[in-house]
Amino acid sequence: MKITISAIKADVGGIGGHTKPSDGLLDAVRKTIKNNRDLLIDHYIGYCGDDVHIIMTHTKGVDNKDIHQLAWTAFEEGTKVAKQEGLYGAGQDLLKDSFSGNIKGMGPGVAELEFEERPNEAFTVFAADKTEPGAFNYPFYRMFIDGLSNTGLIINKSLAEGVIINIMDVEEGKIAELTLWEDKPTIEAALMYPGRYVIATVNTKDGEPIVSSSTDRLHNIAGTYVGKDDPICIVRTQKKFPATEEVGSVFNNPHYVAGNTRGSHHMPLMPVKLNSAATIDFCIPIVIALVFSVHDGKLTGPFDGFSTADWDYIRQIATQKALAMRSQGFIHPATLVPSELEYSEGYKARMEKLESKMKPLKDDKSSFQRKESYEDPD
Repeated sequence: MKITISAIKADVGGIGGHTKPSDGLLDAVRKTIKNNRDLLIDHYIGYCGDDVHIIMTHTKGVDNKDIHQLAWTAFEEGTKVAKQEGLYGAGQDLLKDSFSGNIKGMGPGVAELEFEERPNEAFTVFAADKTEPGAFNYPFYRMFIDGLSNTGLIINKSLAEGVIINIMDVEEGKIAELTLWEDKPTIEAALMYPGRYVIATVNTKDGEPIVSSSTDRLHNIAGTYVGKDDPICIVRTQKKFPATEEVGSVFNNPHYVAGNTRGSHHMPLMPVKLNSAATIDFCIPIVIALVFSVHDGKLTGPFDGFSTADWDYIRQIATQKALAMRSQGFIHPATLVPSELEYSEGYKARMEKLESKMKPLKDDKSSFQRKESYEDPD
């Protein structure tokens, strides 16, 4: 049976700030989906921080207008409740006035896969908050390129042959198809800068889809800061794909990502339990793991992938790394480079003030002596 999994998320309001959606907001989203369930085989609704995610199975393929319209309408209904309750950032991710046929480029994050369902189909959805799409670059690298992280890259015949990775230039709106293992150095060069180059999809060499990840950057759409991009992705697991445990374990080294308070800091990505609020301890970036089985489009799960005792230890590591970075205050690399600051207009205003006070250096003897001291004595 050929099915489509659509994972669509948006921030349309949080209690007292960027914390979590209210029960009323979630109920409005659930009611909208339930009233239109004839479009779907099955669905699941939850949240990560202040982002609501709708995971749907259906047979209509990717980029389907009706499915995207349903998600948009659900987020609009959630926004109405958010405004009634005075929630912070009501409708924040809905950047357009009306639906135009495809929810991509309108604010919400979208990940979709269409495939012929296996007898034992397994997949995991990872949803993050307070960070950007490039936050998944390092975990994907460990998943498909790093044999030290994933032994399946050595002993699994399909993975050992390499995969096809599509990398998006989110600044220019371009995409490159790269192949392992011949393009390994080029892939690594791109992944050095997750603010611009983002893994969008991963497929086997015989065309089987493995990964779909959201790539939209909100400030590129809106033209100004309206919140972080909070990515979501779908990863198929088991058999010729990475094992569920291999997929989950790539998040056990909380790496530094862009995001955090005001979207302007480097902080570690902390794996947390399902339906966790964003912390008010500097708004540490968080990620959840929804582990599913699916048969004939019917979902079993999710199992909370980051709920077991070992992840408590990983959360302690993330907290220690977060406090260490924030102890550096506003000095880079604690904060992002100017071009990546989400509140860049405020920073530009400060720099304009600084520039107005700048004066040329006098060409005096002392400056000449300093210049001379750098010359080669030979």
